[in-house]
Amino acid sequence: MGTRRNLAALAATTALFGGAVAMAPAASAASGGTAPACVSRTVYSQPDFQQVSLYNTCGKTMHVNVVVKSGPDMGCKALTNKHGLIHTINWGRYQKTVVC
Repeated sequence: MGTRRNLAALAATTALFGGAVAMAPAASAASGGTAPACVSRTVYSQPDFQQVSLYNTCGKTMHVNVVVKSGPDMGCKALTNKHGLIHTINWGRYQKTVVC
């Protein structure tokens, strides 16, 4: 019986810890705040996907992340001044661009 209790405690701890790890990226993306207006965003929507075009005119390198509703985020990317990037969203919808 002691083994069953230990296994139950281990399973509960693992579930709790696993949930905290899964939530960490979304929490860190939201904490950075919305990217400033000097990072322009253009969203091209198609029936099967979206493309987000970002361009930096901030005068310095910006670290940005495209947040996707119901899909994976882009992840933190360095966007140097006077440069752009395109992120394709295959599932989910564009929500916002944040600094990271």
